[in-house]
Amino acid sequence: MKTIHARHRLPPTNSAKAPASTTARAKPAAAHSNGRHKPASHSNGRSKHSEDISGKLRGIAKCPTGIRGLDEITLGGLPRNRTTLVSGEAGSGKTLLAIEFIVRGARDFHEPGVILTFDEMGPELITNFDSLHFDLGGLVQRNLIRIDHLRIDRSEMLPTGEFNLDGLFVRLAASIEAIKAKRVVLDGIETLFDTLPNTAIVRVELHRLFNWLKEKKITSIITAMRGDNNLTSNGLDEYITDCVILMDHRVQNQVSTRRLRIVKYRGSAHGTNEYPCLI
Repeated sequence: MKTIHARHRLPPTNSAKAPASTTARAKPAAAHSNGRHKPASHSNGRSKHSEDISGKLRGIAKCPTGIRGLDEITLGGLPRNRTTLVSGEAGSGKTLLAIEFIVRGARDFHEPGVILTFDEMGPELITNFDSLHFDLGGLVQRNLIRIDHLRIDRSEMLPTGEFNLDGLFVRLAASIEAIKAKRVVLDGIETLFDTLPNTAIVRVELHRLFNWLKEKKITSIITAMRGDNNLTSNGLDEYITDCVILMDHRVQNQVSTRRLRIVKYRGSAHGTNEYPCLI
């Protein structure tokens, strides 16, 4: 994916047109031309643009995503050792952004990552993203990325009282320890709300999970479906206040456009407009 640079002036939303792509092939998250977010030029395996920005920052530590445009909008990347919520409707690119964050972290910044998915199984995820030239399978084989699929089927559960997410903690801790992960993605977190009987307990347990990740100095992304009147379908944004990214896919005048907006970023300035992005 490639996000239009923060310094570029954007047209008003009601008249904006999708930016032209330089290639006929589609590619992955904050948008770019070959199935991946288009990276900035590299120096020593890192994004030169991200390094230039990070070197000027003071205050909150940033974790560069390596995604061209996104690191400009966030002034250096996502909050390091904190949790970021990426919310959007189906097809908006939220999973693509999250996976590219993990891939670029492992490949360009020497930060192994864990992907915990509630939707797609590991082999399916690898096939889908390898077709976009991410080489996700190769990074898994080299133990730079670990993928874990957590299957939850409500029809197989028998409610017997209160519950917790200790099992999720154990699986995640094992994956993190196995490759010394520095980045984590939890993709499709709304599945927990849809399948577990007590959503209030789920919210409390997720709050505990985010604090646990922070204590372990893990930079994480949580993806969730957007609700009708809220950022998420279950009010999850109340518990992830460090950074919230909203992704949107709309069609105007028969032109399809994806847009990204930083809704909230605790402790840091950031671009506040909607930014067109390409996949």
